[in-house]
Amino acid sequence: METAEISTQAKKLSISEKILLAEELWDSIVEEQEKLKLTDAQRHELDRRIADYNSSPQSGSSWEDVKNRLKNAK
Repeated sequence: METAEISTQAKKLSISEKILLAEELWDSIVEEQEKLKLTDAQRHELDRRIADYNSSPQSGSSWEDVKNRLKNAK
């Protein structure tokens, strides 16, 4: 299946299905993370985000809360 066809099919999914698909795709990328090379700018941005989280971890929502809100939004 070509990328364009996959994209067309993915656009037909509900929002929650799209998010679950994105999560599955991300998990597959993480499994191959040694092949992923970050630029200095990307590494800097990730470090900044981690520092923001570490300075105020309560300011965000847990993944479980986000998933529950999305599942209940149908």
